[in-house]
Amino acid sequence: MDRTDLPVVGAGPSGLAAAIAATTAGRPARVFERRDQVGGRFHGDFQGLENWTTEGDVLEELGAAGITATFEHTPFRELTMFDGDGRATMCRSDRPIWYLVRRGTDAGTLDQALAAQARAAGVTIETGNEVRSLPGGGIVAHGPRRADAIAVGYVFETDAANAAYAAVSDTLAPAGYAYLLICNGRATVASCMFADFHNERRYLERTVEFFDRHVGVVRHNARRFGGFGNMALAAPLRRGSILFAGEAAGMQDALFGFGMRYAMMSGHLAGLSAARKDFAAYEDACRRRLLPTVRTGFVNRALYARGGERGYRALIRQVARTRDVRAWLRRYYTGKWWSALAYPLALADVRRRQQRTLGQACPDGCDCTWCKCRHDHRSPGESAP
Repeated sequence: MDRTDLPVVGAGPSGLAAAIAATTAGRPARVFERRDQVGGRFHGDFQGLENWTTEGDVLEELGAAGITATFEHTPFRELTMFDGDGRATMCRSDRPIWYLVRRGTDAGTLDQALAAQARAAGVTIETGNEVRSLPGGGIVAHGPRRADAIAVGYVFETDAANAAYAAVSDTLAPAGYAYLLICNGRATVASCMFADFHNERRYLERTVEFFDRHVGVVRHNARRFGGFGNMALAAPLRRGSILFAGEAAGMQDALFGFGMRYAMMSGHLAGLSAARKDFAAYEDACRRRLLPTVRTGFVNRALYARGGERGYRALIRQVARTRDVRAWLRRYYTGKWWSALAYPLALADVRRRQQRTLGQACPDGCDCTWCKCRHDHRSPGESAP
């Protein structure tokens, strides 16, 4: 076993999972995070740790990978879905559909819990240190480098009961969805859009007004936030002795952006392979465990984006007919026999849509979430470590 420090670029879920796995396997790891704090991308907003892409529970899978659920997590077994006209459909499952977690720099968030677990395992985390070159190899887990989807919304306090709501309509979130998540006195309302980013304020205003009209939650101490995600196309898993994990490797749910599970599992697999210097094993493990679901996500994304309002309503009707939405989602994400054949076409369709987004221009001085992402990160063509 190599006893030199394994460099890991990025202290997000994938990078911290990689460092924990490598250190536990016998090789010390050193994580480099360019921000001043772990979790600095986020603002205490809620996100869903999906629990449908495998039959087993996600917390059990993470536990087997050495990641314990010391972060705040609340199981959700119900979701109310709205179409653009406000018609509601209740979706249920006997088992958790997802676990609601918070992201950011506060105690109890997923980011802080993973950082604490990493340090307890002996991992060194260096914040405020950006690394752009790994001449001796290592793991690249720096997260998104461009915005293919953005989420803009508010985090706030409320007396409302725990609940989850989603709305699918291009008037609220182009090619995406709007959501309202309420848990233990905190809430997040947001528009998650995959197009027309520069009009984010308009879509956010519509989203807030929509949920005010159909749910009626009173907001206290609201704070605005913005975030983004990257659906990398045909991203590398390995370049020599450098392994890519999380969004840096395209490990993201291209349909709805439920990528935290993909990030942590790819990081875990990368950490084990790097510790053992069996780099090809990482590619093999990802092809078995993650890539089939990731590729099905691109097929689902292409179909969803092309369906428009009619497609959204058809999707809701399908969900309404199922008795167990978790089982339905698992089938939906597993794909059909034709998914592998459709993947190249779906990839080309998503690539065309992304190129149209890149060709959009912003007025001088624009401070939309997409512009902030472009100014704050490397250009899409710049090479990674």
